[in-house]
Amino acid sequence: MWASLAVGLLARPWARRVAAIALVALTIALLILNLRRQAERAGRAAERLETLERTDAIHRQMLDAAARRPRSRDDLLDRLRGGEF
Repeated sequence: MWASLAVGLLARPWARRVAAIALVALTIALLILNLRRQAERAGRAAERLETLERTDAIHRQMLDAAARRPRSRDDLLDRLRGGEF
């Protein structure tokens, strides 16, 4: 019964136009929701990249500081006496 009612309703030109407009509206709404979700993902990826870059910069600073450290106690004393610290 419902199928024959739906077929009979869609046989009218104005009903087909309303159905087409509803499908277009649904498509646009789904597109907008998908774009929003993709933007959220892109924002999270950008935040992760920024955190990774900050971590890499800190790690690089630590490695540079370790490369410049005194190798022995004598080197440490020489640097302290020379005022390099």
